[in-house]
Amino acid sequence: MSPARAGAAARPVAVAPVPRAQWAPPSRARVAGLRRRLAALYGVPVQPPHGDPLAELVLTVLSQSTNDRNRDVAYLRLREWFPTWEAVRDAPIADVEEAIRPGGLHVQKSRRIVAMLQALPADLSLDWMRDAPLPACREALCALPGVGRKTAACVLLFSFGRDDVPVDTHVSRVGERLGLLRPGSGLDPERHDAMNALTPRGRALELHVQLLRHGRRTCHAQRPACRGCALRRSCPGVGVAR
Repeated sequence: MSPARAGAAARPVAVAPVPRAQWAPPSRARVAGLRRRLAALYGVPVQPPHGDPLAELVLTVLSQSTNDRNRDVAYLRLREWFPTWEAVRDAPIADVEEAIRPGGLHVQKSRRIVAMLQALPADLSLDWMRDAPLPACREALCALPGVGRKTAACVLLFSFGRDDVPVDTHVSRVGERLGLLRPGSGLDPERHDAMNALTPRGRALELHVQLLRHGRRTCHAQRPACRGCALRRSCPGVGVAR
């Protein structure tokens, strides 16, 4: 068992909110120091943009309230059943439901997927987002049914390599506890704006993946492994009662 997990098992840690007045925006030097420590822990990820924004939109919907395995099974079944995204858009809802059934919540998710595709232009192209201003891209994506800032950021980052940090529950939790984000500010849109503001150009993927990994491996929601955490000395523990 790793030291981090040993610490978590030996000593439960209760999570409690702190007043916003106790928080101050991090300095550039502090952000740079945390980035160096995270890079030493988790390395610098290399993930070229895959160039398929529709796949990213659908994967994000399928990932809701399930694990990665079930999401991937549902996605692969969907692509096997329907050779093109136009075929998904035009298919009977019942067929889409059955295709993604292994992912859970297939009734709700099938409707969201079809509604998103039907809201796009007839050619289903989002290629203009490769070079368009980021605010315009975000606005267009968030206008789609069921799409918020996190989903929009996933599309822009993973599909096109744009500088937009997806703030999911792990990134939000770790960012708050490390003092990067204001406590209690929610997920959309304030935390996305704040995380993007403190992320150097070209480092969106790096910071997203590193904070995500730290949240999954050490900085858990209910039992963060603070004793074995390599960031402990530089962590104010915002929101954590040690």
